[in-house]
Amino acid sequence: MKIKNKLLLSFTLMAAIKIKPMKKTSKLKLMMLFLLTALIFLSCSSQSDRLDKIISTLDERKHAFDVLEKRIDDIMWHEKVGDVAFIDKVRLTGPPRAVQTPTGTPFFDALLDNDLIFRAYIFFPRETKQKGSYPLIVFSHGGVHGTFSSLSHAHIVRELVSQGYIVVAPDYRGSTGYGGNFYRAIDYGGLENEDVLAATRYMIENYSMIDPSRVGLLGWSHGGMISLMNALLYPDMYACAYAGVPVSDLAYRISYQAPSYEKYFTAKYHIGCSPAEAPEEYARRSPVTYAHSLRVPVMITTAENDDDVGVNEVRRMIDSLKHYSKDFEYKIYGPMPGAHFFDRIDTREATDARYLAYKFLERYLKPEKPFASPAEMRKAGYMFN
Repeated sequence: MKIKNKLLLSFTLMAAIKIKPMKKTSKLKLMMLFLLTALIFLSCSSQSDRLDKIISTLDERKHAFDVLEKRIDDIMWHEKVGDVAFIDKVRLTGPPRAVQTPTGTPFFDALLDNDLIFRAYIFFPRETKQKGSYPLIVFSHGGVHGTFSSLSHAHIVRELVSQGYIVVAPDYRGSTGYGGNFYRAIDYGGLENEDVLAATRYMIENYSMIDPSRVGLLGWSHGGMISLMNALLYPDMYACAYAGVPVSDLAYRISYQAPSYEKYFTAKYHIGCSPAEAPEEYARRSPVTYAHSLRVPVMITTAENDDDVGVNEVRRMIDSLKHYSKDFEYKIYGPMPGAHFFDRIDTREATDARYLAYKFLERYLKPEKPFASPAEMRKAGYMFN
C-alpha cells in the first residue's frame, strides 16, 4: 500500500477516536493511537510485501510457460521445415548487459560484465554442399519482446531456403522463451543490434560455404528496425537490407501508442526513463537518426492502414533518406488485409508483397534458385499452389 494511503488511514483513525492533534489528550489515548497506527503500517507493509511476492511469482511462472512453449516450438520447426532444410540452434555471445544490477554476492558481481549468451536458429537448404557458395539471410524477428517462432515464420523460411539461401535467425536479448533474466536483458535499439551482428560474424567465420559478399538483412516491424540499424551502422558487413513496416523513430512511436507501451522502455531494467526525460537516448536507438549514413541498397515497405507501426512513422524514415539524397527503394501500399501483418500472413496479397521483397534481395544476393513467379514461390512455401 502506498505511503499516502497509510497516512490517510492514520488521520482517519485519529478522527474516529476524536483526537485533535493540536489539543491536549490523555497519555492512554496517545499510546492507543500510536499502537494502532503502528499496527496499520505493519499490516499494510506485510500485505504489500506478500502482494509483491505473488506478482513476482506469477511473472516468473509466465516466463516458465514461455520456456516450455519455446521448447515445443523448437520441435515444431523440424515438423514444418525439416523436409526442405537442415535445422540447427546455436549459442552465441553478445556484449555484456546494458543494465547491470548487482546481486550482493561478490563472486557474481565481479563478473557482471561477462558477455551475454543468446541463441540463434540456422537453416541450411537440404541441397547445401560443403564446397558450395551460398548467400546468407540474417532474419530478425519482431516484437518488443518477441521470439523467432515457427507459427509466424515457417512459410517464410521455406520460401528462403527453397531459393538457396542459408538463414540465421537470432533470438537476440529480450526475446521470450529463455526465462525472466534474459527477458530483462532487453536493449531495444541498442545492444540487440550487436547480437545480430555477432550472429552474422559467426556464420561467416564458421561456415566456409557462405559467401561474405552476399549477406542480406531481412525483418519486419522491430525486425525491420534491426535490419535498418545494422545496414546503417555496419554497412561493410551487408550487401543489402529489406525492412518491412519498420519501427523508425522510437520517441515518435511512443507518442502515438497507448500509455502502457512506454512502460516497456521506462522499466528499471531497460532505458529507465521516458523520451521527454532523455530525448538523445531515444534518438540513439532510432534508425531515422542515422539516415545520413546509408551506403547499402535498402528497400522499405509499409501500408496505409498499419495499426502498429503507423505509416507516418515509416514516412519519417523515407523522408529522412530523401533529405540526404540517398538511393533506396520503397513502396507504400494502400489499405491491406492484415494491416500491420499484411505481408507476413498467408493471403495472396501477402505472397505478392513478399515476392516483391525477394526480387529486391535477389538482385544483390543472387540465390541459386530464384523464383520465376509468385505461383512458384507459393508452391515452395505451401507445397501446393
